[in-house]
Amino acid sequence: MYLVTGGAGFIGSNIAREALARGNRVRILDNFSTGHWANLADIRDDIEIVEGDIRSYHIVRNAMEDVEVVFHQGALPSVPRSIADPITTNEVNVQGTLNILHAALDAGCRRVLFASSSSIYGDAPEQVKNEDLHVRPLSPYAVSKLAGEKYMQVFHHIYELETVALRYFNVFGPYQDPGSPYSAVIPLFISACLEGRGPMINGDGQQSRDFTYIANVVHANLLAADAPAAPGMMMNVACGDSITVNHLASEIGRLTDRIDLEPYHRPERPGDVKHSRADITLAYKLLGYEPVTSFEEGLKNTVSFMRER
Repeated sequence: MYLVTGGAGFIGSNIAREALARGNRVRILDNFSTGHWANLADIRDDIEIVEGDIRSYHIVRNAMEDVEVVFHQGALPSVPRSIADPITTNEVNVQGTLNILHAALDAGCRRVLFASSSSIYGDAPEQVKNEDLHVRPLSPYAVSKLAGEKYMQVFHHIYELETVALRYFNVFGPYQDPGSPYSAVIPLFISACLEGRGPMINGDGQQSRDFTYIANVVHANLLAADAPAAPGMMMNVACGDSITVNHLASEIGRLTDRIDLEPYHRPERPGDVKHSRADITLAYKLLGYEPVTSFEEGLKNTVSFMRER
């Protein structure tokens, strides 16, 4: 049995869908605060759904029964949200993760995979981020993800629970919510263009990101569920590429047939980093991970999905 926390969210629902397609039994745990029932519409009858909050140890422990692998995606996402409300971010992302780990240990789960974040690198001056860099988190969200990683390592070294932390870089794709005030840049840009509005860019648009299509993240998680060398480790999951926000806006304009729409610019957001690109060598060595979908193909798929929705 696989348990996906945050299984009604963007990344969690995609992991659940693919795990199910590969013949695994899947249970999700979600409080539906940021996840959506609509994300599960096509698989709802084939999975177990536990509605509850990871801040409740009792709920988490009950959800762990007969579980072999936990894909811990449940979190309060977003740097701006964490700056506005650092206490709730900490309660969900740190205390919730500790609940997951302790309940997994108590229930005899084999492995816990943790959704970490490239945000923990913060303003590290190196443009290409590898796992040996000194981390410099710039937001409560980044601090919460770093704390989660440290708890993963402690539970591995002290309790011998198999734990793996995957540092995601700017994930995008189908089922990502464009309607939230904390939405990521790609669904916001696509929605704007489909609605005839110019996309809103924070800063000058020269900031660059390693935009990673969801299929790559799902692929990495399913590899990490069984990779013998992975326990106790943290590693980047991305494409190893660098795309500026200005180029992203231009590509989305082209794919939506709205190259006539000029982007708007506003000041940079506090807590944002200028450049973020992953070294994915370690994930290749430990998991055999390589990207399965390019940025260009992933962006095309995402535009098509959002246009149909």
